[in-house]
Amino acid sequence: MLYLTRKIGESVIINDNIEVTVIDIRGKSIKLGFTFPTDATVLRREIFERIQAENRAAAAGSEALAQAIKSRGPVGRGPVGQGQGQPKGGSEPSG
Repeated sequence: MLYLTRKIGESVIINDNIEVTVIDIRGKSIKLGFTFPTDATVLRREIFERIQAENRAAAAGSEALAQAIKSRGPVGRGPVGQGQGQPKGGSEPSG
């Protein structure tokens, strides 16, 4: 981890296109300003961690579903035309 000392109004530049500026300091709290490309994603750590946990849970659920389907084997079907509700003789009732 990199530690830096900055005063109000001073900045650091990351990867030539992200600027972090110290805006205000009050007691133990620091207000930072960020300038970054519009395609960059910025999340608070607790939100990022929650999304990661939800993604892992969804992936585990998908894997469990895939394993359950795989273990059942293929679902068999009868010959075409032999389903329920269709006459077996192949002729239409006259009437």
